[in-house]
Amino acid sequence: MIETEGLVKRYGTTTAVDGLTFTVQPGKVTGFLGPNGSGKSTTMRLLLGLDKPDAGMTRIDGRPYRDLRWPLREVGSMLEAKAFHPGRSARAHLAALAASNAIGRARVDEVLDMVGLDYVARRRAGTFSLGMAQRLGIATALLGNPQVLVLDEPVNGLDPEGIRWIRGLLKSLAGEGRTVFVSSHLISEMAATADHLVVIGGGRLLADTSVATLSAAGSGSLEKAFFALTESSVQYEGTAQRTGSTAPATASGASDTARP
Repeated sequence: MIETEGLVKRYGTTTAVDGLTFTVQPGKVTGFLGPNGSGKSTTMRLLLGLDKPDAGMTRIDGRPYRDLRWPLREVGSMLEAKAFHPGRSARAHLAALAASNAIGRARVDEVLDMVGLDYVARRRAGTFSLGMAQRLGIATALLGNPQVLVLDEPVNGLDPEGIRWIRGLLKSLAGEGRTVFVSSHLISEMAATADHLVVIGGGRLLADTSVATLSAAGSGSLEKAFFALTESSVQYEGTAQRTGSTAPATASGASDTARP
C-alpha cells in the first residue's frame, strides 16, 4: 500500500502540501483529484523521493521509496510521459531501464506488446505523438511488473480507444490485487475508472472516500460533488466563477473523511 502521514512541503513562502495524511489500499483503483495548484503533482513527487518533505513521511509497503532496492520492480510510475531520450528507440529506452533493475530483456518486448507499441519498437521515441509517448510511459511503469503503480494523468493525449484501453488496464491491475494510484483532472474518467477517491485542495485533504459516496453527495453527479467540495480552494478561476454565476450547489455528507 501507499501511505502519507502529516506530509508538508513548502517552496519559499508557498505551502504546496499541508499536513496531508491518507492511505491507498491494494485491490482498487484510487483516483487523486484536486483543482490546479492543489498539490497533486508535488505529493506524487514526494511519494517517489523526487522531492524531500519539510515534515511528515511517505511509505510504500512500509518503507520510504529511497529504501527500495529495486525501485522499478516494486513501484511503477509515470509523472512525465516524455521522460526519455528522444534519440533512443522505445525498445532501447526500456532495455536500459531493465538492465538497471535486473529485469530480463524478454519483459521489454512483453510490455511493448502490452501497450500496443510493438510495431514501432525500433522508432526513435522523439518522433512519437503524445499518445504514443503516454503508452511508452505506461510501458515504463509496467516494466518491473510492480505491485504498486503511481500514474499522473495517464489518459492525457490518448484517443478514445486509448482511453478505453487504459481504463481496462487499470481495473485489471487492481483486480490482481495491486495498488493503483492515479491522478487526473478528468472527473468523468475517474467516475468511470476509480473505486475510491482522495481529493485535495490547497495541499490539504478534502475527502477520502468511495466514488459512490462522493457521487451521492452530488445527487448522483461526481462532478457536482467535486466542485462543491473544492469551491473554496480553487486558485485559478475565470470571471464566471468569481461572479458566482456558475457556483455549484453545496454538497453535504460528501466523504468518509472530509474537511469543511
